[in-house]
Parts: sequence; structure tokens; C-alpha cells
Amino acid sequence: MRVLSVVHEPTSTGGGGLFEDIVEQRGDRLERFGFNHDSSELDTPDRYDAIMVFGGAMHPDQDAEHPWLAEEAAFIREVIEHEVPLFGACLGSQLIARAMGARVGPVATSEVGWHEVSVNDAGLADPVLGVLPARIDAFQWHHYGFDLPPGAVLLAESEAARQAFRLGERTWGVQFHPEVTRHMLDYWFVEGAAEIPDLATTRTETDALLGIWNAHGRALCTAFLDYAAG
Repeated sequence: MRVLSVVHEPTSTGGGGLFEDIVEQRGDRLERFGFNHDSSELDTPDRYDAIMVFGGAMHPDQDAEHPWLAEEAAFIREVIEHEVPLFGACLGSQLIARAMGARVGPVATSEVGWHEVSVNDAGLADPVLGVLPARIDAFQWHHYGFDLPPGAVLLAESEAARQAFRLGERTWGVQFHPEVTRHMLDYWFVEGAAEIPDLATTRTETDALLGIWNAHGRALCTAFLDYAAG
């Protein structure tokens, strides 16, 4: 398959991480693009077999600071109109919601670090989210959240925010970060230390939880790519 990874940070510290590794391990063709830093021409959405959109330090409504956000939202709308399989994580999920007319904005309680997420019955029956158990300790880093786009189905939530949805039969958004690797987190814990309520505890929890979290991430990415291939 031809798989597009849309990233907003340097690939080594904030790209598609584990998900990009899995694409390449499967022998699929991985292409990376960033609306905020690439000047090359992006192909039309229908030329890809699957598209993944990842996180970033910016917020989905900061058009004044990041004018390219409107262009990316328009691209995402086109992806959905062409029914290309699409998976968005964190900022990616918020941009999907924005592109489809749903509200995105600050949440009452930010989630930075490890937080419990509950997968509901619709999520457990979903062909992609259904590979996860009913309760997960998920790694999160967000101050914004999303309302559900019209017609979307809620698949998971935490005490603070909606955590996953499916729109139609080919679009998924998750608020958490299933793509993170140890290398990425080591960098984030230094560069973003001021945003972490208790860095020492977060590091300890990461040592305990990252292994199973990466197993969940591999299962989630594989399920999405298998669905796209099918």
C-alpha cells in the first residue's frame, strides 16, 4: 500500500513514531509530509491507500499563528470525501473534527501523562478500536478536545475528554498517543517538562506502562492498515 504520514514536528521526536515503523515493517510504501514545513507538491488524497495524521505542539484553531492549518483541514475534508482510510491521533483527531464542522477547543482539565481511558461497546465492536481492551492506561498530551463531528460514533472516553470516534466507515480519530516510542517520550519529557504536573511520577509510570502501551499501539495500527488493505 501507499501510506501517507502527515506530521507536524521533526520525525525523530514527534512524527508517526511506532506507526511509521509498522508501515515500513509490513513492506508498505511510507511517505511523510508536513503542511507546516514541506514545500514539495502533495499528491491528491485518492492516490493514497491510507493516510495517518499525527500530533503537534500547535492547537487546531491557531490559524493566526499557523496559516497552514486551514489548508490541512481542507485536505482532510477531501480525504474523507474520497473515502480514503484515515486515522488521526491527538492534533490529527482534532483537525478531523474541525474539518467536518465540529467544535474544537480547550478542555476543562488537560491530560498530560498516563490517564485511564474506557472503550465503550461501540468501540469494542469496532474493526479498528476493537483490538483494545475495555480499559487502557493511555499516554496523553493535550489541552484541547473535540466535539463529535456530525454522524460520528463515540468509541472511547476518559473522565476529562472524548477519546475516540469513527466517522463513516473509513475515518478514525483518537485523542491519545498510540504512536509514541521511548525515544519520543525521552525528548518530550525534557522539552515539555513544564507542562507535566509530576515529572518523576510520569517517568515511573512510563517505565511500568510503555511496554503494554506499545503493544496496544502495534495492534491498533495493524488493525487500521489491515482494514485499509481489505
